[in-house]
Amino acid sequence: MRADQNRDTIKGEVSKDLRHDSAAKHVTGSAEYCDDIPEPMGTLHAYLGLSTRAHALIRELDLSAVRSAPGVIGVLTADDLPGSNDVSPTGRNDEPIFATEKVEFWGQPMFAVVAETRDAARRAAKLAQVTYEDLPHALDPETAQEADMGYVTPPLTLRRGDAGDAMSKAAHRIKGKLRVGGQDHLYLEGHIAFAIPGEDDDVLVHSSTQHPSEAQHMVAHVLGVPSNAVTINVRRMGGGFGGKETQMNLFCAVAAVAAKKWNRAVKIRPDRDDDMSATGKRHDFVIDYEVGFDDEGVIEAVTGEFAARCGFSSDLSGPVTDRALFHADNAYYYPNALLNSHPLKTNTVSNTAFRGFGGPQGVIVAERIMEEIAYHRGVDSLAIRKRNFYGDNGRDVTPYHQTVEDNIAPRIVQELEESADYQARRQAVLDWNAKGGTIRKGIALTPVKFGISFTATWYNQAGALLHIYSDGSIHLNHGGTEMGQGLNTKVAQVVADALQVDFDKIKITKTTTEKVPNTSATAASSGSDLNGMAAQNAADQIKERLIAFAAERWQTDAGNVRFVANAVQVGGETIPFADFIREAYLARIHLSAAGFYKTPKIHWDRDTGKGRPFYYYAYGAACSEVSVDTLTGEYRVERTDILHDVGKSLNPILDKGQIEGAFIQGMGWLTTEELWWDKQGQLRTHAPSTYKIPLASDRPRVFNVELAKWSENRENTIKRSKAVGEPPFMLGISVFEALSHAVASVADYKTCPRLDAPATPECVLMAIERLRG
Repeated sequence: MRADQNRDTIKGEVSKDLRHDSAAKHVTGSAEYCDDIPEPMGTLHAYLGLSTRAHALIRELDLSAVRSAPGVIGVLTADDLPGSNDVSPTGRNDEPIFATEKVEFWGQPMFAVVAETRDAARRAAKLAQVTYEDLPHALDPETAQEADMGYVTPPLTLRRGDAGDAMSKAAHRIKGKLRVGGQDHLYLEGHIAFAIPGEDDDVLVHSSTQHPSEAQHMVAHVLGVPSNAVTINVRRMGGGFGGKETQMNLFCAVAAVAAKKWNRAVKIRPDRDDDMSATGKRHDFVIDYEVGFDDEGVIEAVTGEFAARCGFSSDLSGPVTDRALFHADNAYYYPNALLNSHPLKTNTVSNTAFRGFGGPQGVIVAERIMEEIAYHRGVDSLAIRKRNFYGDNGRDVTPYHQTVEDNIAPRIVQELEESADYQARRQAVLDWNAKGGTIRKGIALTPVKFGISFTATWYNQAGALLHIYSDGSIHLNHGGTEMGQGLNTKVAQVVADALQVDFDKIKITKTTTEKVPNTSATAASSGSDLNGMAAQNAADQIKERLIAFAAERWQTDAGNVRFVANAVQVGGETIPFADFIREAYLARIHLSAAGFYKTPKIHWDRDTGKGRPFYYYAYGAACSEVSVDTLTGEYRVERTDILHDVGKSLNPILDKGQIEGAFIQGMGWLTTEELWWDKQGQLRTHAPSTYKIPLASDRPRVFNVELAKWSENRENTIKRSKAVGEPPFMLGISVFEALSHAVASVADYKTCPRLDAPATPECVLMAIERLRG
């Protein structure tokens, strides 16, 4: 018996800490990304020519200087596209690859240069002579409403009860407005596509995309060929966060068209400035809200008007603004609610998916409402939150009419309140501020309840392909994409656990449309849920065949066949896994399976605003404490404690990493990351020099993250785990609320400061001065 059969357990089993499968490659720089793929001889490079107007007619586009520039092979315009000039993910035909008669935002692609080198293409793209006829433009939601720009996609209404009647009868009413800024993804690896032409209609595109199947269909659409002619490969991404769900379609299409036109490999990789100018971001919102409540601060009615800057086209603004309404309740019960979305067209880049997908913009409104009530009633905001939590029958139905069946928010909050010593620390903050010094402190404990599933129901499906080779080695492919989150590691752990083999026996391969077709985007926090289940299904199919084989081969009952650590027990005999597989191969047992999974129970009727769009909810809570300099508005996060629910974790250490990263990214969205367009419509925060993501030094000085180890998903998810990608993003709201608490101290906590996001030091200082005035 081999040494690996002397162990009772496998290496890398489910629910145990296991480092990311590419961790060593990441830290040594040997991980291969799209730009690291060796280029075939004769590779060409493409670069986009971008507009310099926010809204204008194109009267003349003179590309003669571009075509004659050194190293230039040719230029692509809309006339050079064999198929359609559109990469709209919703099929609304409103997102051209190249603008033709009109440009609708500053930075919109008008053409692409193809040259021998990237430098030559980049320089040549600047030589275009464009004559514009300027048109009026609207850049933000409020201006767009005033200009009657209209919607890029139909709005949504969620209605439950009679909010108008309940509001009029409420003992107390508050109206407010909250401006919530957008956010750039600022992934370390920007957008890139590398196309290699094949015979007939074939083209292979290596890309950094979260949605290989959509990129495949878009490239086929633009080339005018069937999808089976296009292959999209993704080994890994250097970050995605939603920004590579639809935005990569443009780059894949340009590279593929150029590759087929000149029959040479073509790569396109914009620099950071153009990447940030030409690609979409998190939607910023302006939300008008009203809340009615009783003397105890218990909510009786809520109304909300959610106006979003969507940009010039629909992109994913429909489902994003829908999800903002879905999460406008967060963890709180609204007996009567009326919520309306306003997906407004603006002359800015079309905004897109970003971690949370509109959910954070809904959750922050719910937390602002809790804050408003708390200051109005003169009590701790945590007490107000507890009074308004979802509860038992009668207080368990959302504004979209889904029953909350798995509510553990009260327990999560109670445990964090105790472990973070919230009450004593809050009193210490109050005592400190009572001294009236320059430095003021603030503390807040906020929860999150986040729905898991694609609201586009058909996306809730996944496939996987599993091969066991005759030597016992295993090849795993699935439809999810790896962007650093550890998806491949988790799915491989699922397969290792199912077959009871060590993790390192499994080869995790690139995502490719050649192996698993019609994949959904790796988004909506569903990567592990969907692909883990599909891989489990594939493993179970093979196991079923192997068990039947063993029962026949060794003349025993199927119940006497067991998969144990790196071996198979048949009755009293233990056969090493590789030897067993060899026997199965010789007996002509099929050792490959295509697995499949679709999420059960979910349904959604958008027209009525009713259904069950989410399979389950993930929960969490964060307690953050800050110090604010009232002379400058500068602040720092002193301590953050997090307790988060991931169900029965597939990999606790990876889940903790996701929670830490999501919290910091959420904190950045609400504090330092400010997008700013000038009056002409040009994005001025278009590089790391002007757009400030959190640094390592901005992390909380004390940072405690724990998983709710007792939690287990009540729904039949993969190993009873829960999604972890998006839900903890909203825990950063605790920092925003703590800043508000510190600011409120200058007016003796009698007024809600109504900070807008991002709460930069300038905004914090202005809020302090406003309250003092």
